[in-house]
Amino acid sequence: MGLGMARNIAQAGLPLRVWNRTPEKAAPLADVATVAGSAAEAVDGADVVVTMLYDGDAVAETIADAAGSLKDGVVWLQTSTVGIDATDRLVEQARELGVTYVDAPVLGTKKPAEDGALVVLASGPEDARSRVEPVLDAIGSRTMWVGEAGTGTRLKLAANAWVFTVVEGIAESLALCRDLGVDPRLFLEAVKGGALDAPYVQLKGGAMLDDEVDPAFGLSNALKDVELILSAAEGAGVDLALLPGIREHFSRAVEDGHGELDMAATYRSH
Repeated sequence: MGLGMARNIAQAGLPLRVWNRTPEKAAPLADVATVAGSAAEAVDGADVVVTMLYDGDAVAETIADAAGSLKDGVVWLQTSTVGIDATDRLVEQARELGVTYVDAPVLGTKKPAEDGALVVLASGPEDARSRVEPVLDAIGSRTMWVGEAGTGTRLKLAANAWVFTVVEGIAESLALCRDLGVDPRLFLEAVKGGALDAPYVQLKGGAMLDDEVDPAFGLSNALKDVELILSAAEGAGVDLALLPGIREHFSRAVEDGHGELDMAATYRSH
């Protein structure tokens, strides 16, 4: 995700320094950006700092490492999916550092990130909007400003709950067809073009049946996000019926060795 986002930021003409905890992952950007040797070097003098990392701990540690180089008045644009508790901690970390925090998780996977077609769920102070707009325009096709910092994360969890429900629902319908002695492709044909269809149904369903599981959204990452959704629901007193079962199925697929594959690989374990 970060690789595609960074390339689009650079191609929009914005000067860019990049850093990754695994240096070879940032190396492909050397043709369009300055590859920094540390987080502190990457953020030194920057007007906007973008974080796209695996979880809240990784984000917090990275910003802590870079804290001494953060410019006065910098905007921290946090695009990772980290859940509510971590977001609250990051908001407090930003306050302690004296930086402006914009919570802006994104809808989309690897390909939309490469294409600059993400949907950004931005939340934060009104006066930060104009300062981050050039970056948001570069990485996304649409930006929604949804409220105070933290609202974007809450909306992202709800959106991902829907994504995982669709993915697991497709896998179960295909598995049911298969085990009832029906060609699973007939399910995709039956719903195609109707009210029950969606581009994602055909995309993920076809990937499952063709075993095309190069990671667009990795299964281990999806499982991490399911845990974040369930934690948020528990904190809000919401009784979710489907997500506990999805967690069980995703966990089984990860245990079967499919964690680094796309979440469509859940079908392998049905």
